[in-house]
Amino acid sequence: MQIPHPGSPPVPEWLGQRLLAAGGSVPFLDYMQWVLHDPDHGVYGSGRLVIGPRGDFATAPSLGAEFAQLLAPQVAQWLALLPADGPLALVETGPGEGQLAQQLAEALHAGWPELAGRTELVLVEPNAGMAQRQRQRLSACPLPVRWIDFAALARAPLRGVVLAHEVLDALAIERIERRDDHWCRQRVALRGDSLSLEAAEPLTGPLLDQLGGLGLLPLDGSRPEGWCTELHPGLEPWLAACAGALSEGWLLVIDYAHEACRYYAPQRSAGTLMAYRSQQASDNPLREPGLWDLTAHLCLESLQAAARAGGWQPLGGCRQGEALLALGLARRLHALQQEPASRLAELLQRRESLLRLVDPASLGNFRWLAFQRDSTSAGSAATPQAEPLFLSMPSP
Repeated sequence: MQIPHPGSPPVPEWLGQRLLAAGGSVPFLDYMQWVLHDPDHGVYGSGRLVIGPRGDFATAPSLGAEFAQLLAPQVAQWLALLPADGPLALVETGPGEGQLAQQLAEALHAGWPELAGRTELVLVEPNAGMAQRQRQRLSACPLPVRWIDFAALARAPLRGVVLAHEVLDALAIERIERRDDHWCRQRVALRGDSLSLEAAEPLTGPLLDQLGGLGLLPLDGSRPEGWCTELHPGLEPWLAACAGALSEGWLLVIDYAHEACRYYAPQRSAGTLMAYRSQQASDNPLREPGLWDLTAHLCLESLQAAARAGGWQPLGGCRQGEALLALGLARRLHALQQEPASRLAELLQRRESLLRLVDPASLGNFRWLAFQRDSTSAGSAATPQAEPLFLSMPSP
């Protein structure tokens, strides 16, 4: 069964050749990996993607340094709980333009100089095009900084904090569809000079186990023909690699996520997959492959199960608006009123950015999810536990 996407332009030559070499179709997971991370043609791999208000999409760090300055006390709390007899690491996976890494390094250097003096910034970036832009931005970083790939991360035991800000939603996903009383894998197929999404082979093995094992989605016919959604097979190996990188420490995931009852709700018949380019959103994932970012929300229960399997202990979570209010955003807004009127334009821009960070219709709907490394399984002394600051009562 083909799923048409009218108005799609001709298939790029590189992608057409690759699909032909693969027999004419590939699982959606492979297609998503190609169009995002191919070193020559992928939107991330080539460095073509631009993050910011005038780019393809905006992130919290791209709006200014306020987000990192609010996050810094949480990072500092965790770093300060680690033993004081050795080096520390602040690891960011998928650092984008490098804005958050630079801003956090500056905030730690200014507010916690002793911790900053022991902390190395480790950036995990698989895409050479993005890494080049990050190096330019971080050329004057106040912390020592190095880049590693994901394979090296799992072999580099560190003590510290891993940040995953808008990263997991870009892991390649399997797209599945209800067809002929089966859950089927969707494939991207080359049909003439265009692409189509097709329900192909029924799910078997690990994918079917993932679907049924967590009880997230019924295996019977309670979803109609053509109903589709996503599975995230890359979560568990990704989380296991991050756990392998830390002998002690914490992971903070900041991303769009839904509870399973919402993620797999009957009315969500096309899943959460979206494409973004030049501040525009599209529900067509086949549109101009390699020029649009593709993203799919996370399922909270799947993420937590994968984290436990990978060696992480969930500590809790909340929405970004609640987290930033607990970290002092309201106090920052109040302080803006005390600034001189001569800086009115700047103050209004800062106020708008702060409000956007907590707006539930915008960035405030992100989930903040904290995990601690199960240090007993790593063979080290137990790391002290403390409630993450962002889960405390909002600061007045």
